[in-house]
Formats: sequence, structure tokens, C-alpha cells
Amino acid sequence: MDGFVRVPVREQDAKERATNFKEVCLGYNKEEAEKEALRCLNCPNPKCVQGCPVSINIPAFIEQVKKGNVEGAYQEISKASALPAVCGRVCPQESQCEGQCVRGIKGDAVSIGKLERYVADTAREMGIKPEGAKEKKGKKVAVIGSGPSGLTCAGDLAKMGYDVTIFEALHEAGGVLVYGIPEFRLPKDAVVKKEVENVKALGVKIETDVVIGKSVTVDELMEKEGFEAVFVGSGAGLPRFMNIPGEQAMGVFSANEFLTRSNLMKAFDENSRTPIMKPRKCVVVGGGNVAMDAARTALRLGAEVHVVYRRGEEELPARKEEVGHAKEEGIIFDLLCNPVEIHADENGWVKSITCIRMELGEPDESGRRSPVEVPGSEFEIECDAVIMSLGTSPNPLITSTTKGLEVNRRKCIVAEEATGQTSKPGVFAGGDAVTGAATVILAMGAGKAAAKGIDEYLQNK
Repeated sequence: MDGFVRVPVREQDAKERATNFKEVCLGYNKEEAEKEALRCLNCPNPKCVQGCPVSINIPAFIEQVKKGNVEGAYQEISKASALPAVCGRVCPQESQCEGQCVRGIKGDAVSIGKLERYVADTAREMGIKPEGAKEKKGKKVAVIGSGPSGLTCAGDLAKMGYDVTIFEALHEAGGVLVYGIPEFRLPKDAVVKKEVENVKALGVKIETDVVIGKSVTVDELMEKEGFEAVFVGSGAGLPRFMNIPGEQAMGVFSANEFLTRSNLMKAFDENSRTPIMKPRKCVVVGGGNVAMDAARTALRLGAEVHVVYRRGEEELPARKEEVGHAKEEGIIFDLLCNPVEIHADENGWVKSITCIRMELGEPDESGRRSPVEVPGSEFEIECDAVIMSLGTSPNPLITSTTKGLEVNRRKCIVAEEATGQTSKPGVFAGGDAVTGAATVILAMGAGKAAAKGIDEYLQNK
């Protein structure tokens, strides 16, 4: 039965990891990785590749792992992905590549994500770099945003021989990888910075502290700076709130602010110059991956944490792995509940939140059953902090300062899915700036499609 069961992955003990910011998952070693790789059947029609948004040749890289050829495996992955160490950690493989694996029909799917992580981490330790372009095209392309879509687009264009510059608004490159995802899921120095360095090794230049729309506009980049094409991968960093009574109380945060202070500014460190509230009892509103990240961060800062979500466990949009880790660490899930009011003390600080119980009614437009309030079921949770994790939308700064750039009713940039082409010639877009908040790998897929679209546009210009 060995072939039907995946090789288990070592993790930090739940009680221990709940008190630190070290990485939870410890990954495979050489012996474990090669044993797991042997479970791959090397299918002639690999459905796992069809399930990968960036189309990594999964059987080919796993075949190299079987042979102990880490460099061959890494170069195979690098043909399609600029961020393998990131994807091996935060991709929802269970609903993508691993969800399509034929091994999963009668047993466990091959642990593709953990094998990708092993290859990327081992290659980094060995000093292996991705292969760059052999010839330069002599054409300049600007990429706005250094998150997963921007890094992917820039990396692919550099491999094609373009002169690429990334403009990043923050002081550090990485986008959501550095400000949104906690250290215990995605180490910044050991992983993200190294992945960014690999993109730079391809010849990509990165300029930080450049706010497009204020420092310089898209039009100026094209008309005055000589960039022949621009890719907008600025993400979706504008948080949403519920607009319920009491939401303006002190101690109410967006998940974006709370996570940015902790992840990018290292506010969890006592020596950090950035303050962060260390709540005694915290309520996180929402059920996605960002909500899990916020809840698990608050827990590590010493709080008792409640996750309040208006649907049931089956409807939680977060990855099952993240939900499982949160439960193991002691986070309390108040499901089928929805906040209706936040209460403050005489000094204006949060003291409690009133929620109402819900039940699931008819399916909504997305096919999920709509939650309906149960009359008279209100109850109160005492707390001193509330973190709202209700999704985000794109900041309108770029679209409002760029001529001829069409947006939809959600203020997202309108772009062709296959190429990233927008309504403005030479301007392409992808990732959360187009779709609204989504996953890292979907943003990477959009960046990859846009790189191809930009190449075709410039070749035919």
C-alpha cells in the first residue's frame, strides 16, 4: 500500500509553533523527496500540468528528483515559474495540480507542492540560478508592482531578452509575499528575498519607493522614459469593511494593516520601531486564507483568537491545511455567525462585538448557499481587538492617473485574459489589479500570460 500513501511532511509541534514565528512546515529532506517522487506514475497525458496555472512540466521535474538531479529539476521548473520556493509553500495545490493527480483517485495524490519546495530550497542552498536570455532585444518594458504577477511577468520578459524595470511603491520588493503572508508560512529572508534575487539575476532592475500615479505616471513612463510597454501588477491593497455600528472604534483593524505591520515591518519583534497591538482577546471576521494568517499572527502575539464566519466549515474558502493548522494551534471557530455591532468602552477602545447566528439558505450567484440571519439569536463576544478580513480591491491611484485605461464597476482594470492587453495600447495588466484579491499562483499565471502578450505586441509593433 506504500504507493497509495504520500510520504508525511515534518512540522513544528502545534503547541511550540503557536508561540513563535518560525516556519511551521519543515519540508522534505533528500531521502523523503526521492521516495515521494517514486510515487509519480509519469502519466503520458499528465492532468496535473493542466491543473497548474503556470503549466510547469510536473512529471519532467519529478523524474529528475527520482534521479537525484536537483539542478535538472530546478531548471525544468524555472522554465515556467519564477517563484518555485514560494509556490511550493503557499499554492493551493489540493485544488490545482494535486487535485488532478490520478494517484488521488484511489489514494493520496503525489505531494507535488512539497517536491517543488524541496527542489527550490535545495537549489538555493547549492547556489543554482535560473538560466537567462542569450540575446537582448534592446526594448524597454516597465512592470508596476513586485508581487507575484509582476515578478513573473518581469522574469519571463527578461528570459526573452527584454530590458525590464520593476517599479515598487514600498521600500522592499515582493508585494503581498512580504507584507501579506506571515513569516511562519513564508520566510522573508530565507525564501522571498532569494526568489527576488533570482529574478534580478535574470537582468531585471527593481526600483523601490516609486509610487506610480504620484512619483511618475504610466503615461510619462511611455512618453518620456522610453518604455515601449507597461505591465500593471499593482495588486489589490484597498481593504473592505462591514460598515456596521462601532466599526470606527480603536482596536478595529483591517487584516492588511495588521499583517503589514507584522510581516513587512517585523512589529512582532520587540526591537521593531513599528508598533502593533498585542490583543488579549481578538475576533477575526472572515474565513479566507488572509483571515487564517491574521488569526494565527494574533495568536502568536499572545491573544485568545476567535474566527467569526457567516457560513459553515464546508464553505470556508481558506485552504484545508491552513484551517487544520489554525485549529491545532488553538484558534476558536465561531461559524454560522455574523457581526452586527462593535461596542467600545468609555475611552473609545473595543470591548466586545455582537454577532447573530446564521443558517444556510438558497445558493447565491456563485453557487454557495446564502447565509440567513436567525432572528433573536444575537450573542456577545468580549474582545479588545477586531480584525476585518473581508477581501480587498485595487487602489484607484493608477487607473485615475492613466489616460484611456478602462475599469469595471469593481474598479478593477479591464484586460484580456489570454494576453493581459488593456484598453490602452501597450499597457497590459494582470493579477489582483484585474481580478480582485485571488491566489499567488493565479496572479503568476496572469503575469505569464501578459509576458507572452507583451512579446507578441512588441514583435508586431
